[in-house]
Amino acid sequence: MSDLQLDSIRASALKRMDAARRNFRVALFGASLMELVCLIAFLLTANLHDRLHLLLLFGFALVYTPIVLGLVALGAYVDRCTLRVLARLDDVSSAR
Repeated sequence: MSDLQLDSIRASALKRMDAARRNFRVALFGASLMELVCLIAFLLTANLHDRLHLLLLFGFALVYTPIVLGLVALGAYVDRCTLRVLARLDDVSSAR
């Protein structure tokens, strides 16, 4: 393979990685915004003196906190993998 072909492959891979990261962030922020709207709506309509409403609120927090933390961990993992690929691409290009 020539250097020109390798550069085009690298550029294409970087574009796809950037698009995937952008899509992930849009999806994460969209889901977070939707959940925030639902939580605010619940807090505005809930009677916090009613034990059932408090149970629903705690259940919401119990379910969604690990999901949100998992998404953040997944994002950090993907960023780490992306940086490893970029470092490897840089090593390959500097070795030539």
